[in-house]
Amino acid sequence: MLVYPPGTQLSEEALASEFGVSRSPLRKALQILEADGLLLSQQGVGTLVTEVDLEELAQVYELRLELNELTGRLGPRSLDSELETTFNSLKIRAERLSSTPDRAVFARLNIDFFQAFLQLTLNMPLREVSEKLFYKTCRIWLTLIDEKDLPTEVAIFCGEIAEISNAVRLGDFQAAALIRRAHLSMGFNRLKTATRQSTDRKAG
Repeated sequence: MLVYPPGTQLSEEALASEFGVSRSPLRKALQILEADGLLLSQQGVGTLVTEVDLEELAQVYELRLELNELTGRLGPRSLDSELETTFNSLKIRAERLSSTPDRAVFARLNIDFFQAFLQLTLNMPLREVSEKLFYKTCRIWLTLIDEKDLPTEVAIFCGEIAEISNAVRLGDFQAAALIRRAHLSMGFNRLKTATRQSTDRKAG
């Protein structure tokens, strides 16, 4: 969510106070975040939020593409009213966001939609790996997307939610997974193009 942007130095004392927890569970949480590549502890400097490196995360995106497709095939969950309600709610939220694009709302919806999408499979190892990789990359859009491109990206994402929600309503989880994979691939390619153009402008 970029509450703590890349480069931010974190204070254990401030975080413990903010979240109302003691130092022990806080340090354990920070260790997990560091293992996931989201934080970096440096002696004499402290704990820093890591920078977003698109090239470094390219292989993570490639793996996420394959895992998304597997979500529709491995241990598919049966369609029920709870699942339908979840995706209908996300679809309504997407329609609201589409009419009034907002970066923070976009970020929150992205996370909630991912968590809902994970519910399509009962394969727990797949869910655990997918979740770990998602949180490695979900900051990319928030960090690198240009403000002028935000409405376009919001519209595309909201369209994806509508398509996948319709597939879920029909009980076609394989179609939902293929739609998700396609959108993830196209989104990553748009991001690479935008980043390259930004680099070229700065160099020029």
